[in-house]
Amino acid sequence: MSALALSVVLSLVSAVAYAGGAIVQERVAVSSPDAEQYAPLRRASWWAAVALNGLGGLLHVVALAYGPLSLVQPLGALTIVFALPMAALFVGRRAGATAWRGAIMATVGLAGLLSLVGASDAQSLSTPQRITVAVVTAGAVVALMAAGRAAHRHPAVRSVLLATASGIAFGMSSVFTKTVAVDWTGGVSAADVPSLAVIGVLATAGILLSQASYRGAGLAAPLATLTVVNPVVAAAVGITMFGETFRYGSTGTLLALGCGVVAAGGLILLTTERLQAARAETAEGDSEEAAGAAVTAEPEPVVLRKGALVPAADVLVAAAAGETVHGDDTPDDPDGDAPVFFHGSLYGGAYIPMPVVDRHRVRVKS
Repeated sequence: MSALALSVVLSLVSAVAYAGGAIVQERVAVSSPDAEQYAPLRRASWWAAVALNGLGGLLHVVALAYGPLSLVQPLGALTIVFALPMAALFVGRRAGATAWRGAIMATVGLAGLLSLVGASDAQSLSTPQRITVAVVTAGAVVALMAAGRAAHRHPAVRSVLLATASGIAFGMSSVFTKTVAVDWTGGVSAADVPSLAVIGVLATAGILLSQASYRGAGLAAPLATLTVVNPVVAAAVGITMFGETFRYGSTGTLLALGCGVVAAGGLILLTTERLQAARAETAEGDSEEAAGAAVTAEPEPVVLRKGALVPAADVLVAAAAGETVHGDDTPDDPDGDAPVFFHGSLYGGAYIPMPVVDRHRVRVKS
């Protein structure tokens, strides 16, 4: 097998591993209490998801060693495309047509954008640049977390905000990883320890935020957001600080902008689809609650008087006012002066009055 074919296979397996990890994370988020929405450390399945994500990252790095960046990075965008059929196959979560359209749009846009980013000479960041990037990244992540907390009543919006924060953390972790890798070509030094610490903090934050983003929002929208934001942030830093450019000059730049619009449209479509699903679930729950209330509601008592059903409350009010209350006409009571006898409802039935028969007037015939 050639090096190029090996890089393609490794990239595809990496995308499958990422998709499997996302599916497990989403299932853990569904069954975990609110106190464990970020780090369900006692769940073995969550650690399995972390292992799958780690495997995906390792395979991605190995694929970069055997193949060009312009090929490996776009193939990594297939994670969301693999995740939807895998979720339907293994956990029975089927995606609708809108989710598929959004996922394909996000994947195509991201793949096109990454394929247009040109390679550049290996460069590193200076110490002031690293401090600035770390502070800005921390501020952005904290702001998105606060916004997600404020939007707790809208799970889809909260999910996208947390997934965006996770993508930023992962993307900047890749930036610092590249910086340390460039520094290590000249030898390992103690000056790289702070950068390694930043990598660990950002990678951990990315995992915890991605776990929280799956809570109450399904699989497609948070996974697509994370898949798109992560490499886009890394590519943006590479263009602005590492001297990377788009291929084909101005034409490539315009194509990259168009791909970015397509990817953003896919994310918007996925978010809208999730919002509509949430509204439908809320409306269904309200209708079921109203139906249950209607079934359990106590029927209004009624009384049969003179061939018509009248509210029992009216009869009681009339009796309290001193009026004579008569029941319905019967053969034994032609004058209709039999007192009204109220019976309670049985199994939700109406209140049916029965005339009280005077035992002294009943004739028993043999």
